[in-house]
Amino acid sequence: MDDNNQIDKIISVDLQDEMKKSYIDYAMSVIASRALPDVRDGLKPVQRRILYSMSELNLTPDKPYRKSARIVGDTMGKYHPHGDSSIYETMVRMAQDFSYRYMLVDGHGNYGSVDGDSAAAMRYTEARMSKIAMELLADIGKDTVDFGPNFDESLKQPLVLPARFPNLLVNGASGIAVGMATNIPPHNLGEVIDGVTRIIDNRVIEDRDTDIDEILEVIKGPDFPTSGIILGTQGIEQAYRTGRGIVKVRAVANIEAMSGGKNRIVITELPYQVNKAKLIEKIADLVKEKKMDGISDLRDESDRNGMHVVVELKRDANPNVVLNQLYKHTQLQDSFGINMLALVNNEPKVLNLKEVLEHYLNHQVEVVTRRTKYDLKKAEERAHILEGLLKALDFIDEVIKVIRASNSTADAKLNLMERFGFSEVQSQAIVDLRLRALTGLEREKLEAEFNELQETIKELKALLADEKLLYQKIKEEILIIKEKYADPRRTELTYDSSEIDMEDLIKKENTVITMTRLGYVKRMPTDTYKSQNRGGKGIKGMKTMEDDFVKDIFLTSTHHYLLFFTNKGKAYRLKAYEIPESGRTARGTAIVNLLQLDPGEKITAVIPLKSYEDDTYIVMATKKGVIKKSSIMEYQNIRQNGLIAIGLKDEDNLIEVKLTNDNEEIILGTKYGQCIRFDEKDVRITGRTSQGVRGMNLNEGDEVIGMQLISQGTDLLIVSEGGLGKRTKMEQFTAQHRGGKGVKFYKISERSGNVLGMKAVRKGDEMIIITTEGIVIRIRVGDVSRLGRITSGVKLMNFKKDIQIASIARIKVVIDDELKNDFNEADIIESEIVDDGNITN
Repeated sequence: MDDNNQIDKIISVDLQDEMKKSYIDYAMSVIASRALPDVRDGLKPVQRRILYSMSELNLTPDKPYRKSARIVGDTMGKYHPHGDSSIYETMVRMAQDFSYRYMLVDGHGNYGSVDGDSAAAMRYTEARMSKIAMELLADIGKDTVDFGPNFDESLKQPLVLPARFPNLLVNGASGIAVGMATNIPPHNLGEVIDGVTRIIDNRVIEDRDTDIDEILEVIKGPDFPTSGIILGTQGIEQAYRTGRGIVKVRAVANIEAMSGGKNRIVITELPYQVNKAKLIEKIADLVKEKKMDGISDLRDESDRNGMHVVVELKRDANPNVVLNQLYKHTQLQDSFGINMLALVNNEPKVLNLKEVLEHYLNHQVEVVTRRTKYDLKKAEERAHILEGLLKALDFIDEVIKVIRASNSTADAKLNLMERFGFSEVQSQAIVDLRLRALTGLEREKLEAEFNELQETIKELKALLADEKLLYQKIKEEILIIKEKYADPRRTELTYDSSEIDMEDLIKKENTVITMTRLGYVKRMPTDTYKSQNRGGKGIKGMKTMEDDFVKDIFLTSTHHYLLFFTNKGKAYRLKAYEIPESGRTARGTAIVNLLQLDPGEKITAVIPLKSYEDDTYIVMATKKGVIKKSSIMEYQNIRQNGLIAIGLKDEDNLIEVKLTNDNEEIILGTKYGQCIRFDEKDVRITGRTSQGVRGMNLNEGDEVIGMQLISQGTDLLIVSEGGLGKRTKMEQFTAQHRGGKGVKFYKISERSGNVLGMKAVRKGDEMIIITTEGIVIRIRVGDVSRLGRITSGVKLMNFKKDIQIASIARIKVVIDDELKNDFNEADIIESEIVDDGNITN
């Protein structure tokens, strides 16, 4: 019989249905009661329960700290029947200045660090509410929010907090539920409140809805507690408009110069939620595994004054390259995936920025309405009592008689109600009246309080009757919170080079670019140079290192390209604005900081280029007499680490590069005094990586020292190592076919030495000649004798024995037609080429 009863109690269920039902129940519990924040107060249940427990323990900011274990125990025992560790971990996060933008818990003791160190055990730490947390709980005792039963229905707990500021956006939220997750970044309190007030103003003043673009004007983007830099606005805007987006966050890292020509990278701010200790470990691993080169030392110098991680670099390392590698391979650059999911009426919803603010504002309307009704009820109740007391004082003698004639307090109350028409509440207050209330002063106080209450009741009723007044009240109160707690934005918003065109931010203007023999380059405004009278000594030019001197100087526009060609046959490219601007006397920036040059690679030619045109060509010459012509379009997509411009044979170097239009004539000159002139159409167009064709047949030991275009001048100026020079008419160099030995164009002697350089010039041009000691002479081309082809020329400058001519230069000008100014090129040369005052006119 018993067995049959047992069998009757067994209920058969379908396993699939049971699993489905049970899992749905579990999923809904996680979604609605654990992992996701409420859109109104921005808190998950555990956070809300911790703050409410602290409020009940009276742990306000003006009270002493209380042990964390006590707070955790109260929360667990009364409202949150889950593990104490999960409660404590939540409380710890609310007390960490690197986790919360505005901390809700004021912690005392070890609450962990940005290195990932965990907090001390709850028996050691103490806590109390922070000042701003009080604003979340403000007016909770005035029936502003709904309460519900706790887990065992022995107590009541708030289902949401009044939240006098938009905590969901201000402190953000993250949580993983079942089948969904939320990740809302922290924001600046001032900006978020400005967003709320913008919505209020539009509703009150203009009686219209707010467009999301208006909110984007005031809420610029997330504001992380760990500061950092946000790259670009595209991800932010997408997240704010749709509720989902990805934001690129980057650390603040600066390159600093050290002694001995070394550099170091100093990291002072990290992206949000990046573990500093793990980041340093990752960098160390990259160096150990040879995935990164150029780092010589790594140390953490952070202290109570702030973060300070130092990455020392090797002497030959390019700091910009190393920093970019760190951004690529480590969390120095990270992404924050925004997913603005929150509970709306206990249902999970993905919200855009406007919807989050509107839900918050609607919550505030309800909170302030309920508070106003509560205050009105209390005021009316008190006014009703005061009305009875004042009436009783008017008939005090009769009232006393009635009370004295009554047998008990209950009889007295009934008699007063019958005799004077008092309500039960009024008659109770009269019975409780003390004799001191009979004095004139006490009566005046009661009358003043009654009149004041009448005004308050009038105001509260007006507030309830007019929605616009209610909004105005919310605005006033939220602006007080802004005034008390708002602080400047910590996270910097900057552009993302992949999102926008840098040129939109750069003013289009002419600029002067100079480059020295040792590879220091700088950009200067054209007004750096003042026009001077001919024959002056010039103004102090750039400070150069020993054995360095300015090699190239030209005018261009900030928006033009600069193509750099190296002796190794590679091409690099910068926009003029990418060269750092420097003062007149500054040395400039080493080109290796701007271009990723290989060891032993040097710049041999710089071409200013306005734009890429189909009918433009690049002609290159090497010291072994090879010449090559390619379309400029082949060099449109130059990578950061350069592009092969010409295939070079062993021991050959690229020496000169020119832009042509396929109608030029080319002249090559050698150090042994031979030259050849030929039509560029003789040079067939080849691909970018080709080796080119023979331009000139060289004698043994000879090498090409220069290439010029006939269109560049009427004469060819030739200068020898010994300081002799001459001008020869271009007509004297008859055109031949390329590949020949050419003709003699300079008579080599012991006095002259080999040919150093040649330039196509016109009579009005000026030349700069620089010696190996850095002495500079400026000469007018017209002052140089015009001589025949097979001559040595005249002495151009006097210098000591053992000194030779090192370089000759002529200005290169590429100016935008829109920006054409009246430049005096010679004055710019005169002003810039001065080296420690050594100049000869």
